[in-house]
Amino acid sequence: MNNKIKSFFLIFLSLSILSSCESELDLQPEDNRQVPEQALQDPAAYKQFLAKLYAGLAVSGQEGPAGEPDLLGLDEGFSQYLRLYWMLQELPTDEAIIGWNDGTIADLHGQNWTSGNEFIRTMYSRLLYQIAQANEFIRQSSDESLSARGFNESQIAEIKQFRSEARFLRALSYYHAMDLFGNPPFITEESPIGAFLPEQIQRADLFEYIESELLDIEGEIVAANQNEYGRADQAAVWTLLAKLYLNSEVYTGTERYADVLTYTQKVIDAGYTLVDDYQKLFLADNDVNGAQNEIILPIRFDGINTNSYGGLTFVIHASIGGDMDPAEFGVNSGWAGLRTTPEFVNLFPGGADSADEREMFYTEGQSLEVTTISDFRDGYAVGKFKNVDVNGEQGSDATGEHVDTDFPLFRLGDIYLMYAEAAFRTNTNMSQAVSYVNELRERAYGAGNGQVSQGDINLNFLINERGRELYWEAHRRTDLIRFNQFTENGVWAWKGDVPQGTTTAAFRNIYPIPASDLGVNTNLTQNPGYN
Repeated sequence: MNNKIKSFFLIFLSLSILSSCESELDLQPEDNRQVPEQALQDPAAYKQFLAKLYAGLAVSGQEGPAGEPDLLGLDEGFSQYLRLYWMLQELPTDEAIIGWNDGTIADLHGQNWTSGNEFIRTMYSRLLYQIAQANEFIRQSSDESLSARGFNESQIAEIKQFRSEARFLRALSYYHAMDLFGNPPFITEESPIGAFLPEQIQRADLFEYIESELLDIEGEIVAANQNEYGRADQAAVWTLLAKLYLNSEVYTGTERYADVLTYTQKVIDAGYTLVDDYQKLFLADNDVNGAQNEIILPIRFDGINTNSYGGLTFVIHASIGGDMDPAEFGVNSGWAGLRTTPEFVNLFPGGADSADEREMFYTEGQSLEVTTISDFRDGYAVGKFKNVDVNGEQGSDATGEHVDTDFPLFRLGDIYLMYAEAAFRTNTNMSQAVSYVNELRERAYGAGNGQVSQGDINLNFLINERGRELYWEAHRRTDLIRFNQFTENGVWAWKGDVPQGTTTAAFRNIYPIPASDLGVNTNLTQNPGYN
């Protein structure tokens, strides 16, 4: 991370999460580090603070790739936000399997995790850390705080824009917490500063909170498609609302598909366009090669300035092994871990010989079947993400260790498929839905090929098409749950820790509250099905 940001934000690590409960005492840091009231006298410090919130999605501490970590208890590479989120969204599904035996990582694909799983625990901690940081920004940018610091009107207006972005980032992490854990602890800027036991919020209530936050900032945040690339704007707010509503029946028991149509249409009308070549979305120059016009919100990576063994550095390195040449992917080595299952390969007509250009399997020296999980050659490899630009040139890190490729957290291709699903489920605007699906398939198959008609659209087609378009973009677990194919239905290799796969119990549609937190916070109740 940038050193200015690094030195500034060590302040907030203790104040946001680890403050002393002796709130009446006038405590100062032992190393004479500034407290927020001092550091934030400079209005420029607010943008640095905001940068830390965005960086929290991409890096794992104050010094890349490791050193002065945000969280203790798990290797810094493993404990990075996107890496953890990607693993929890992809490894339990048909899209990804990993051959490593680090701790309890194999339990993720086997869907036999417990409340002691360290990867689940660290994702939970990372979410709460990110939320606490956002709370502190929101607390320090209140009208009272800004007025007391004597800022002028233009400075206050800018900081208020930053505040709306901080509220969005908090809503994003709460969305992830709700989706993954159901009923997490709940803290806001109104919560006490210092040691206390947060109350648990129920999933449906957290849904309402996230919705209300997003609706409240919708008119305050920068207009759609008008913010700096990499920062949230109205379109990001609309996309998160659409995702919230798409999964509303799972979260609250009440469907909201009509609202999905409303908010996806707002994004579509905001001027985003599909990039001409699908592969460009996943290259090192996806911030400038035309893909940036499709990407609504990325998690940004830079091979020099955001060194981390998480994020897409992890995904790209871990996807390479066997006969694959790391140089073709713009990196210096393969970690021989990630592959996919035969069931996912078969979602593409013709499998690895599909005419669908979204199919990016590496098959040379690889077997389709996964007989031995630890053998990288068992299972087709996936070459979707690369650290090279459109000309095949390696990213900015000359060592080939860290990557430039941005992760497309939200993009227009997903919006089109969300619209199509909501249209089908409500039997509304189906001709428009078919048109959006065919735009994606025309890009995938070439002009005039791969087109579908309204009669081809059904739930089975939609979940499969989401897989073909969005695989390895951290959507699959949530999608399979919405389509009732994650646990009690849906079978793929090594699901349930059986070679041919088996169904699992429905309680695994959400992860457990970590046992370590239950042992400390008596306000928490474990999710059903877990000890």
